[in-house]
Amino acid sequence: MSIYFQGNFQQAFGTWPLKGAVLAQAIRDAIAAGYRAFDTAQGYGNEADVGAALAQSGVARQDLCITTKVMPDNYAEPRFMASVEQSLRDLQVDQIDVLLLHWPPADGDVAPSLRLLSQAQERGLARHIGVSNYTIAMMKAAQQIVSSPIVTNQVEFHPLLDQSRLLAGANALGIPLASYCSVARGEVLNYPLFSQIGSDYGKSAAQVALRWIVQQGVSLNTMSTKPANIAANLDIMDFTLSPTEMAQIQALTVRGLRLISSPLLSTAPVWD
Repeated sequence: MSIYFQGNFQQAFGTWPLKGAVLAQAIRDAIAAGYRAFDTAQGYGNEADVGAALAQSGVARQDLCITTKVMPDNYAEPRFMASVEQSLRDLQVDQIDVLLLHWPPADGDVAPSLRLLSQAQERGLARHIGVSNYTIAMMKAAQQIVSSPIVTNQVEFHPLLDQSRLLAGANALGIPLASYCSVARGEVLNYPLFSQIGSDYGKSAAQVALRWIVQQGVSLNTMSTKPANIAANLDIMDFTLSPTEMAQIQALTVRGLRLISSPLLSTAPVWD
């Protein structure tokens, strides 16, 4: 089971920055709402909490899709494999469904970490592999370096940031994109257009923003600690935005609101 291929836009429940009891309750609410895909990372410091919550959920392992990410500090041997094995122990699973590289390495040379990622899959530690925060050039390099499909490139993707070039490049390479910061950490709610469009469908501003992402063939990662919002984020498959509405929202991407970038994050690449 995976959210990243076969046209299945099942939404993943993101877990950053949740920990402890708050995370456990959010996962219970997400399970109740229908989520079966969950996204975490070594760098989030919550893999053990996610593993415990999912183990206690009552959902069969084969019905879950668990994504985690190797952090750049672990991109060298022997730390890479040791870190993935620790992730498996923390998540209480024998295999990660989707294992990603969280960021490109600081020196920009993606080959060593990609080879280690491929080795992790060959050893059976991961069912599928992918990347996160990769540029078009990095995605091209990844396809040349690893023989298995790159099942996703998880990137910041929302209606206030123009990612059309990256999306076109990913589509040309056959690498699906998955979103994070899908509603720009709530910033989209400050734009009346989303509520105006939503009123015609009986949907909220956030649901309209998420639907805009899905209609471009991009999978979703969303997070909330409010049960009503958790359920609402899933309830976006029963309406379709018109071409005019899609274009109206696309026009907002000129805002250029990039939430995750340097100097906030030293490992951020030079974006497309």
